[in-house]
Amino acid sequence: MSGNTNPGNFANRPKEEVQDAAKKGGEASKGGFASMPKEQVQEIASEGGKASSGSFEKGSEAAKEAGRKGGLSS
Repeated sequence: MSGNTNPGNFANRPKEEVQDAAKKGGEASKGGFASMPKEQVQEIASEGGKASSGSFEKGSEAAKEAGRKGGLSS
């Protein structure tokens, strides 16, 4: 194991459980965007992050620093 205890990480799950999940590989999800009408999905997508609460006040030093760090890691 990788030392990561996140149960969402397949490496932390029993082999049989991972194999069972893999067998379901192409089945459609019953939730999320897949269950919404196309128009609603398009409306949400058009917001493009505007609806996000955001972590920084616009123009703050913390926001500028995060942007610099993000630019360096890409």
